[in-house]
Amino acid sequence: MKITVDRGVMAEAVAWVARSLPSRPSVPILAGLLMRAQGDQVVMSSFDYETSAKITISAQVDEPGEALVSGRLLADIAKSLPDRPIRLTAGTSAVELVCGSARFTLQLLPVEDYPNLPEMPASTGSVVSEDFARSVNQVVIAAGRDELLPVFTGVRMEIDDDRLSLLATDRYRMALKELAWNPSTARAEGAALVPARVLSEAARSMSSGEAVQLALAGDTANEGLIGFEGDGLNGTRQLTTRLLDGEFPKVRHLMEIRGNVTVRCNTAELIDSVKRVSLVAERNSSLRMAIDEDSIALDAATGDQAQATEAVEAAITRDGGDVEIAAVGFNPHYLSDALGALDTPFVQFSFTAPGKPCLVQGLAELDGEPDVDYRHVIMLMRLPG
Repeated sequence: MKITVDRGVMAEAVAWVARSLPSRPSVPILAGLLMRAQGDQVVMSSFDYETSAKITISAQVDEPGEALVSGRLLADIAKSLPDRPIRLTAGTSAVELVCGSARFTLQLLPVEDYPNLPEMPASTGSVVSEDFARSVNQVVIAAGRDELLPVFTGVRMEIDDDRLSLLATDRYRMALKELAWNPSTARAEGAALVPARVLSEAARSMSSGEAVQLALAGDTANEGLIGFEGDGLNGTRQLTTRLLDGEFPKVRHLMEIRGNVTVRCNTAELIDSVKRVSLVAERNSSLRMAIDEDSIALDAATGDQAQATEAVEAAITRDGGDVEIAAVGFNPHYLSDALGALDTPFVQFSFTAPGKPCLVQGLAELDGEPDVDYRHVIMLMRLPG
């Protein structure tokens, strides 16, 4: 194999594929990055038996062929090279990389020992890449990080004709986003539990094109596999991953909150206020929101060492229910995440009781209707006393 490729294109492509490489591979061969050159293209790929990543970039191919090298090392080298064309020449036991006056020699790994990448399933449908990226970002913040509870580290993807739903929870918060998409068949239906990390990477890295293709396998050979395909910065990308096993908790009904008290305020102002007051919030302590007639007051403290309080103008509505809500407690990080996920100038909080879940929704106008396509629920913390 002998190729010449732009340094920026090479560095970005290798870095993206290398991100899917396991940090501690079960077998050494899985640390490899496979390069296949043919025609005027080079295909780079990685696979760890769970997730595969593949990118196709343009290159000058003088001699077609393939080479398997250490992916992370190649990524580090490509990132550090000067802005000159890179020439790669693979021999029988090593590959030589030349960029300007810089020259590297990397040992080749045995290609014959490398596993075959799974085939990309047939397309189930497509979604506008910009909408997909924004929607995924709004949902994955609520996914769990604890690998000991894998079912909570996923995003449940539900297909109902031309509606695509994304749902995630870590047991203390949950997020639901519904968006339009283009199914490949009429009356399409299906559900899948996708690792949030892979879903986030697909949405983030395939936003340069018009649409992202979703491929949920229905055949026996690829059962439990989902694929994503779209255009990135410098080439076409494909990601496949095994779906998570386990029963996702039935939490959709928790989104149907009818608040006794609603609070509406400016999103940007509240984000800034939460950031400031949270600076003195003690670890694992709540950020208190006191609800007045035409404002809310945020306060937090670290024992007697530091305290902070700040008022934010708000529109308060009380329906005269049996429960009087004077103050509620939020995990400050969860509140910041929920507010940051909104793409509307105003926000609405719906409360039923001080210790019950709170519904967060966006508002295009202060006196308008809340956004029903994105809903975020936060479990409130118990206030001291």
